[in-house]
Amino acid sequence: MTELHSDLSLDHNKRRLLAGAAAAATMTIAPGVLLVAPKPAEAAVTGPVTDKVRWGLLIDTTKCDAGCDACVGACKAEHGWGDESKSNDQQDAQWIRKVDVKNPKTGYAFSLPMMCQHCENPPCADVCPTGASFKRADGIVLVDKHICIGCRYCMMACPYKARSFVHEDLVMQKTHTPRGKGTVESCNMCSHRVDHGRLPACVEACAAKAGGAMLFGDLNDPNSEIARRVASIATTQIRADLGLNPGVLYHGF
Repeated sequence: MTELHSDLSLDHNKRRLLAGAAAAATMTIAPGVLLVAPKPAEAAVTGPVTDKVRWGLLIDTTKCDAGCDACVGACKAEHGWGDESKSNDQQDAQWIRKVDVKNPKTGYAFSLPMMCQHCENPPCADVCPTGASFKRADGIVLVDKHICIGCRYCMMACPYKARSFVHEDLVMQKTHTPRGKGTVESCNMCSHRVDHGRLPACVEACAAKAGGAMLFGDLNDPNSEIARRVASIATTQIRADLGLNPGVLYHGF
């Protein structure tokens, strides 16, 4: 009994010593000066992914200037693609691109951004042999670079030509956007931002530098701005005939 009591006392003293050392590690040695700076608080995560949410985009083509590429520039800066000083200029990445459309009979023309449409029934996921292409419960379509084998079946299946293949080694990559030679990539709706309560980079840039043509939000929430807009105006799904039910909707054509 005495030996056991001695061991418990020793263990208690060890814990007190370690706790004291931890406290001393961040003690103030002068006003405003710490031996070890405290770890900064991370942005609050919105919570686990759930199918109660359906993230989507509404793009108003009447506000989208043909000469504006703020959304493309923001996507490049956020994810590190398309910069010839950082990656091969032959990559031809298709994360997002501007498309000019013209009716040859009437001459009516407009411009729109084209990216992964984040389909409810994504054909890219249907043909992927490894499950690398998949849809999250909240509607965002992603590529798992760890199990992508570069077969490019998803590129052939995508009716929007929204995916591209990385042919060369890449440098200066972003930690929040893993990219790699021999894998397929596409718009991920800035899921790393969305998961922390932020807007996709393209939407943020459009609101700040362009006409505010892009609206992001939860399509399943009837009180969200995007759901109210979709319920009050005419919208179009590109290739609606395919029955894919994209999460990206357009207005103005």
